[in-house]
Amino acid sequence: MSYKAKVLFIITFISFLSVKAQQRTSNTLALEQETNDSIKLDSKYREDQFYFAISHSLMQNTPVDFSPYAFSLGMNIGFLRDMPINKARTFSIAPGIGFSYNNLRSNLGLNPDREHVILEQYNKNSLSLHYLDFPIEFRWRNSTAQSHKFWRVYLGFKASYLLSNRSKTVTDQYSVILRNDPNITKWQYGLYGALGFNTWNFYVYYGLNQVYKKDILVQDSHKMRVLNLGLMFYIL
Repeated sequence: MSYKAKVLFIITFISFLSVKAQQRTSNTLALEQETNDSIKLDSKYREDQFYFAISHSLMQNTPVDFSPYAFSLGMNIGFLRDMPINKARTFSIAPGIGFSYNNLRSNLGLNPDREHVILEQYNKNSLSLHYLDFPIEFRWRNSTAQSHKFWRVYLGFKASYLLSNRSKTVTDQYSVILRNDPNITKWQYGLYGALGFNTWNFYVYYGLNQVYKKDILVQDSHKMRVLNLGLMFYIL
């Protein structure tokens, strides 16, 4: 091999090593950046921002001869701001805002004069309640930034402002509707909890105050409270 060929070979070999070194350095920097990004993700992730619940509404402390019928539907939907309070982000506080709906079906209905009575016979009877909710939750979960499948125990308090209500009674003799009944309590307060893994979570809510402001019947109907049992779904 001539001198010029040797020089050309050495220059080519050194250039090759230089390119490889640059590629290795670039890959190392990229890996370090990815690791840093992962660390940043670990330190700032949040959980369960949106929620949806469906439940069966049960009335507590009911008057004499009160009887529910069919399925009393309850629904909640809203947004919660997850704010972790420890370094591992397993504990957090989450205030929010939402909307809830209860359709209570029972024999507590209306007579033709729109007075509340215990119905002996009826075809349909329901009380629909629409609320603006202000929930706040104290949360525990064993989540990580890489997985959305984890156990959770969320305990909450909720204040609900009554937006509208409607009572409807249908019998063989008459049909009557009462909107925005002034006897219904304007603010509802309650405690609730959600317990589960991943998508499926058991949900329970218990009202702390009464549905009605005062007696609408002789049998202390103002003491009636709502108990909801169902499922809660959380979404990032």
